Amino acid sequence: MLSFFKSVPLKKLKKAHAKKLEQAMHAQRKGDIRSFATITSEAEELKREIQKLQQESAQEKA
Repeated sequence: MLSFFKSVPLKKLKKAHAKKLEQAMHAQRKGDIRSFATITSEAEELKREIQKLQQESAQEKA
């Protein structure tokens, strides 16, 4: 039952990650490399959090 509640934050993080990647793409296309770098690093941080949650859920299942 606890895994049911943990899927919601994971979905939110995945959605936020996809949004950051899209923002980074638009910044890069506009030639704003500083914004691109900042947004990309934020997206990488979200990706790390997603991986951490996935590992925790995998360990709970084992």
